[in-house]
Amino acid sequence: MERTGIGQTVAPFTAAATGGETVDSAALRGRWLLLYFYPKDATPGCTSEGRDFRELHPEFLAAGAVLYGVSRDSLASHEKFRAKEGFPFALISDPDETLCRLFDVIRPKKLYGKDVIGIERSSFLIDPDGVLRREWRKLRVEGHARAVLAALREELAATG
Repeated sequence: MERTGIGQTVAPFTAAATGGETVDSAALRGRWLLLYFYPKDATPGCTSEGRDFRELHPEFLAAGAVLYGVSRDSLASHEKFRAKEGFPFALISDPDETLCRLFDVIRPKKLYGKDVIGIERSSFLIDPDGVLRREWRKLRVEGHARAVLAALREELAATG
């Protein structure tokens, strides 16, 4: 599967998410979509990132965007993480790495001194027509959610 680049239409996908939701990209057409990929539920950086998106969630909704967190963790793990942190958005479980590969976020990494293959923290902003407009890779958590919101607002202003 070839990586989707800026300005390209994202291939259709469906994925299981918390709350019994099935996320279908075709059903999301007409809305802005933010997918943020994170390595692991309930770890410090991933918790902080989720909290930042949680705090800005009303502003994303007001801008007409829906957002989902994505990791390889199970739905059971996601449900616990989401409940504990009070995330108002669903978390997508991608154990077979279908979405991870579509967005090319699987990378060799060091974890506690060990070589592992894992998710590179990344975010993707997709327009209402299903076209990838912005991507953030190798990002730092601090200030990221706010930067994504600012980019969404820039895109909205540019499209009128």
